[in-house]
Amino acid sequence: MSSSSEPTQDEKKKNEETYPCSCHCGSIAFAVTLSPPLPEQSVMECNCSICRRAGYLLVYPPVENVKFLHGSEARLSRYKFNSKTRDHLFCGYCGASLGIDFHGFRHRGYGISVRAFDGIDLDALTYKKGDGKEKIPPYTDLSGVQWALDQKEKEQAEHAEKGEN
Repeated sequence: MSSSSEPTQDEKKKNEETYPCSCHCGSIAFAVTLSPPLPEQSVMECNCSICRRAGYLLVYPPVENVKFLHGSEARLSRYKFNSKTRDHLFCGYCGASLGIDFHGFRHRGYGISVRAFDGIDLDALTYKKGDGKEKIPPYTDLSGVQWALDQKEKEQAEHAEKGEN
């Protein structure tokens, strides 16, 4: 037993579990290590527009506890909405929403949707409600106009990067 109040590495390992995760089609495969294990976590159910539409039920592992397998990180598709500060991760083949990449934003880690965890009983989990719709106003232009402007800006940036006019 350790003389300090800090848990030893062995004690930490006993209180963690690694979960296999994937998108629906299997193109994106990864493992998430949670401490404490999932049954002891409170899963975030946020009411903001992106979380509702993506169906996110989130846990927040640090970046070093998320391991993408077989080169699948390169196959992730990313979407930035509204404030354009975070990448929402999904499979570009089957469209499954996987989570949020928080690199460079508040903390260094991910919000991973437990819906991507293989074999999890969602009814057995404990949830906490998040009120993201009060913190992040919903994207108001649903007409497609802003999307077209964003796409044009993206294309111009790509052409500038390549040295094209």
